[in-house]
Amino acid sequence: MFPLTGKHILITGASRGLGAVCAKAFAAQGARLTLMARTTEALEAVVASCPAPALHQAIPVDLLEISQIASAVDQLLQSGGSPDTVLHCAGGGLGLREPLLPAEGLLRLFSLNVAAPAEINRLLLPAMQGRGQGNLVHVGSIAGSEAVASVGYNTAKAALAAYVRSLGNLMAASGIVVTGILPGGFKAPNNSWERLAADKPDVVDQFIQQRLPRGFLAQAEELVPLLAFLCGDAASMMGGCMVPIDAGEGKAYVI
Repeated sequence: MFPLTGKHILITGASRGLGAVCAKAFAAQGARLTLMARTTEALEAVVASCPAPALHQAIPVDLLEISQIASAVDQLLQSGGSPDTVLHCAGGGLGLREPLLPAEGLLRLFSLNVAAPAEINRLLLPAMQGRGQGNLVHVGSIAGSEAVASVGYNTAKAALAAYVRSLGNLMAASGIVVTGILPGGFKAPNNSWERLAADKPDVVDQFIQQRLPRGFLAQAEELVPLLAFLCGDAASMMGGCMVPIDAGEGKAYVI
Protein backbone atom coordinates (compact mmCIF):
# COMPACT_ATOMS: atom_id res chain seq x y z
CA MET A 1 0.00 0.00 0.00
CA PHE A 2 2.85 2.40 0.78
CA PRO A 3 5.68 1.64 -1.65
CA LEU A 4 9.18 2.67 -0.67
CA THR A 5 10.74 1.60 -3.97
CA GLY A 6 13.60 3.91 -4.88
CA LYS A 7 13.52 5.80 -1.58
CA HIS A 8 16.85 6.46 0.10
CA ILE A 9 16.20 5.93 3.80
CA LEU A 10 18.59 6.56 6.67
CA ILE A 11 17.86 4.37 9.71
CA THR A 12 19.60 5.00 13.02
CA GLY A 13 19.91 2.31 15.65
CA ALA A 14 19.88 -0.19 12.80
CA SER A 15 22.24 -2.82 14.18
CA ARG A 16 19.53 -4.52 16.26
CA GLY A 17 15.97 -4.16 17.54
CA LEU A 18 13.35 -2.22 15.64
CA GLY A 19 15.96 -0.56 13.42
CA ALA A 20 17.21 -3.90 12.10
CA VAL A 21 13.65 -5.18 11.60
CA CYS A 22 12.73 -2.04 9.61
CA ALA A 23 15.93 -2.26 7.56
CA LYS A 24 15.09 -5.74 6.30
CA ALA A 25 11.44 -4.87 5.68
CA PHE A 26 12.17 -1.61 3.86
CA ALA A 27 14.88 -3.21 1.72
CA ALA A 28 12.31 -5.85 0.73
CA GLN A 29 10.03 -3.00 -0.36
CA GLY A 30 12.73 -1.65 -2.68
CA ALA A 31 14.27 1.08 -0.54
CA ARG A 32 17.98 1.93 -0.62
CA LEU A 33 19.31 2.13 2.92
CA THR A 34 21.99 3.86 4.91
CA LEU A 35 22.27 2.27 8.35
CA MET A 36 23.84 3.90 11.40
CA ALA A 37 24.72 2.42 14.80
CA ARG A 38 27.80 1.99 16.98
CA THR A 39 29.01 -1.46 15.95
CA THR A 40 30.45 -1.97 12.49
CA GLU A 41 30.18 -5.77 12.51
CA ALA A 42 26.54 -5.77 13.58
CA LEU A 43 25.63 -3.14 10.99
CA GLU A 44 27.35 -5.08 8.22
CA ALA A 45 25.50 -8.22 9.29
CA VAL A 46 22.18 -6.39 8.92
CA VAL A 47 23.21 -5.09 5.50
CA ALA A 48 24.15 -8.61 4.43
CA SER A 49 20.75 -9.92 5.57
CA CYS A 50 18.84 -7.38 3.45
CA PRO A 51 17.67 -8.02 -0.10
CA ALA A 52 20.14 -6.57 -2.63
CA PRO A 53 22.83 -5.84 0.00
CA ALA A 54 25.06 -4.09 -2.52
CA LEU A 55 22.54 -1.23 -2.63
CA HIS A 56 22.94 -0.42 1.06
CA GLN A 57 25.68 1.04 3.22
CA ALA A 58 26.65 1.01 6.88
CA ILE A 59 28.10 4.00 8.72
CA PRO A 60 29.25 3.34 12.29
CA VAL A 61 28.68 6.22 14.72
CA ASP A 62 28.14 6.52 18.46
CA LEU A 63 25.11 8.79 18.75
CA LEU A 64 25.91 9.47 22.40
CA GLU A 65 28.93 11.37 21.07
CA ILE A 66 27.34 14.38 19.37
CA SER A 67 30.73 15.39 17.98
CA GLN A 68 30.73 12.27 15.76
CA ILE A 69 27.46 13.04 14.04
CA ALA A 70 28.66 15.71 11.61
CA SER A 71 31.35 13.47 10.13
CA ALA A 72 28.92 10.55 9.86
CA VAL A 73 26.39 12.71 8.04
CA ASP A 74 29.11 14.08 5.78
CA GLN A 75 30.11 10.50 4.92
CA LEU A 76 26.47 9.75 4.13
CA LEU A 77 26.15 12.77 1.83
CA GLN A 78 29.43 12.03 0.07
CA SER A 79 28.76 8.34 -0.49
CA GLY A 80 25.01 8.07 -0.87
CA GLY A 81 23.60 11.56 -1.29
CA SER A 82 20.85 13.20 0.72
CA PRO A 83 18.25 10.70 1.99
CA ASP A 84 14.58 11.07 1.19
CA THR A 85 13.63 9.87 4.67
CA VAL A 86 15.25 9.55 8.09
CA LEU A 87 13.91 6.97 10.54
CA HIS A 88 15.25 7.57 14.04
CA CYS A 89 15.12 4.20 15.82
CA ALA A 90 18.10 4.83 18.09
CA GLY A 91 17.10 5.51 21.67
CA GLY A 92 16.53 3.90 25.02
CA GLY A 93 16.79 4.21 28.75
CA LEU A 94 20.50 3.30 29.05
CA GLY A 95 19.74 1.39 32.24
CA LEU A 96 19.30 4.68 34.13
CA ARG A 97 16.33 3.94 36.35
CA GLU A 98 17.01 6.04 39.46
CA PRO A 99 14.15 8.45 40.21
CA LEU A 100 16.62 11.10 41.44
CA LEU A 101 18.81 10.86 38.39
CA PRO A 102 22.03 12.91 38.42
CA ALA A 103 22.30 15.60 35.78
CA GLU A 104 24.93 13.63 33.87
CA GLY A 105 22.57 10.69 33.44
CA LEU A 106 19.68 12.89 32.39
CA LEU A 107 21.88 14.62 29.84
CA ARG A 108 22.93 11.24 28.41
CA LEU A 109 19.26 10.29 27.97
CA PHE A 110 18.50 13.60 26.27
CA SER A 111 21.58 13.26 24.09
CA LEU A 112 20.56 9.86 22.73
CA ASN A 113 16.79 10.33 22.52
CA VAL A 114 16.48 14.00 21.58
CA ALA A 115 19.73 15.79 20.76
CA ALA A 116 21.16 13.16 18.40
CA PRO A 117 18.08 12.97 16.14
CA ALA A 118 17.74 16.75 16.29
CA GLU A 119 21.36 17.18 15.18
CA ILE A 120 20.97 14.72 12.30
CA ASN A 121 17.82 16.53 11.24
CA ARG A 122 19.57 19.90 11.42
CA LEU A 123 22.32 18.69 9.10
CA LEU A 124 20.01 17.00 6.58
CA LEU A 125 17.12 19.46 6.48
CA PRO A 126 18.72 22.05 4.13
CA ALA A 127 18.91 19.54 1.26
CA MET A 128 15.34 18.40 1.93
CA GLN A 129 14.12 21.99 1.98
CA GLY A 130 15.98 22.64 -1.27
CA ARG A 131 13.98 19.97 -3.07
CA GLY A 132 10.77 20.66 -1.13
CA GLN A 133 10.31 17.13 0.14
CA GLY A 134 11.44 14.85 2.95
CA ASN A 135 10.25 12.70 5.85
CA LEU A 136 11.70 12.73 9.37
CA VAL A 137 10.27 9.89 11.48
CA HIS A 138 10.97 9.40 15.19
CA VAL A 139 10.37 6.44 17.49
CA GLY A 140 9.03 7.75 20.78
CA SER A 141 7.13 5.88 23.46
CA ILE A 142 3.82 6.01 25.27
CA ALA A 143 6.05 6.46 28.36
CA GLY A 144 6.30 10.12 27.38
CA SER A 145 2.63 10.66 28.24
CA GLU A 146 1.89 7.72 30.55
CA ALA A 147 4.90 7.94 32.91
CA VAL A 148 5.16 4.14 33.02
CA ALA A 149 8.95 3.82 32.74
CA SER A 150 11.85 5.50 34.56
CA VAL A 151 11.74 9.22 35.34
CA GLY A 152 14.58 9.98 32.93
CA TYR A 153 13.20 7.90 30.06
CA ASN A 154 9.68 9.30 30.50
CA THR A 155 11.07 12.82 30.45
CA ALA A 156 13.28 12.30 27.39
CA LYS A 157 10.48 10.73 25.36
CA ALA A 158 8.08 13.53 26.37
CA ALA A 159 10.66 16.01 25.12
CA LEU A 160 10.98 14.11 21.84
CA ALA A 161 7.21 14.31 21.31
CA ALA A 162 7.30 18.06 21.92
CA TYR A 163 10.19 18.39 19.46
CA VAL A 164 8.31 16.51 16.74
CA ARG A 165 5.16 18.55 17.27
CA SER A 166 7.07 21.83 17.19
CA LEU A 167 9.36 21.06 14.25
CA GLY A 168 6.53 19.47 12.30
CA ASN A 169 4.56 22.68 12.52
CA LEU A 170 7.48 24.80 11.36
CA MET A 171 8.54 22.49 8.50
CA ALA A 172 5.10 21.83 6.98
CA ALA A 173 5.31 24.79 4.62
CA SER A 174 8.64 23.47 3.27
CA GLY A 175 7.18 20.10 2.29
CA ILE A 176 9.04 18.32 5.12
CA VAL A 177 6.85 15.87 7.05
CA VAL A 178 8.06 15.46 10.64
CA THR A 179 6.31 12.62 12.47
CA GLY A 180 6.78 9.78 14.89
CA ILE A 181 5.20 6.87 16.68
CA LEU A 182 4.35 6.22 20.33
CA PRO A 183 4.69 2.46 20.73
CA GLY A 184 3.87 0.44 23.78
CA GLY A 185 5.97 -2.52 24.80
CA PHE A 186 7.21 -4.76 21.99
CA LYS A 187 9.83 -7.41 21.38
CA ALA A 188 12.55 -7.02 18.78
CA PRO A 189 15.91 -8.79 18.34
CA ASN A 190 18.02 -7.98 21.40
CA ASN A 191 15.87 -5.06 22.52
CA SER A 192 15.13 -4.32 26.17
CA TRP A 193 11.88 -6.29 26.24
CA GLU A 194 13.48 -9.39 24.73
CA ARG A 195 16.31 -9.20 27.25
CA LEU A 196 13.88 -8.68 30.13
CA ALA A 197 11.78 -11.64 29.01
CA ALA A 198 14.89 -13.81 29.12
CA ASP A 199 16.21 -12.50 32.45
CA LYS A 200 13.01 -11.80 34.38
CA PRO A 201 10.08 -13.59 32.73
CA ASP A 202 7.90 -13.09 35.81
CA VAL A 203 8.19 -9.31 35.46
CA VAL A 204 7.14 -9.52 31.81
CA ASP A 205 4.25 -11.85 32.64
CA GLN A 206 3.01 -9.43 35.28
CA PHE A 207 3.24 -6.54 32.81
CA ILE A 208 1.25 -8.49 30.22
CA GLN A 209 -1.48 -9.35 32.73
CA GLN A 210 -1.79 -5.80 34.04
CA ARG A 211 -1.27 -3.70 30.92
CA LEU A 212 -1.92 -5.59 27.69
CA PRO A 213 -5.54 -6.27 26.70
CA ARG A 214 -4.45 -8.72 23.99
CA GLY A 215 -2.65 -10.85 26.56
CA PHE A 216 0.70 -10.95 24.79
CA LEU A 217 3.62 -8.69 23.99
CA ALA A 218 3.77 -7.16 20.52
CA GLN A 219 6.40 -8.01 17.93
CA ALA A 220 8.44 -5.31 16.19
CA GLU A 221 7.08 -6.46 12.82
CA GLU A 222 3.66 -5.13 13.86
CA LEU A 223 5.06 -1.59 13.87
CA VAL A 224 6.52 -1.84 10.37
CA PRO A 225 3.37 -1.01 8.33
CA LEU A 226 2.79 2.25 10.23
CA LEU A 227 6.46 3.22 9.96
CA ALA A 228 6.50 2.39 6.24
CA PHE A 229 3.50 4.69 5.80
CA LEU A 230 5.16 7.53 7.70
CA CYS A 231 8.37 7.08 5.70
CA GLY A 232 6.58 7.44 2.37
CA ASP A 233 4.76 10.03 0.29
CA ALA A 234 1.32 9.04 1.57
CA ALA A 235 2.09 10.62 4.97
CA SER A 236 1.85 14.14 3.56
CA MET A 237 -0.83 15.24 6.07
CA MET A 238 0.86 13.76 9.14
CA GLY A 239 3.26 16.62 9.91
CA GLY A 240 3.78 17.08 13.65
CA CYS A 241 1.88 13.92 14.58
CA MET A 242 3.12 11.34 17.09
CA VAL A 243 0.92 8.34 16.41
CA PRO A 244 0.08 5.90 19.24
CA ILE A 245 0.52 2.23 18.38
CA ASP A 246 0.17 0.28 21.60
CA ALA A 247 -2.61 -2.36 21.20
CA GLY A 248 -4.66 -0.71 23.92
CA GLU A 249 -1.84 -0.50 26.47
CA GLY A 250 -2.03 3.28 26.79
CA LYS A 251 -4.69 4.94 28.86
CA ALA A 252 -4.09 8.64 28.20
CA TYR A 253 -6.87 10.55 26.42
CA VAL A 254 -4.62 13.39 25.25
CA ILE A 255 -1.38 12.65 23.41
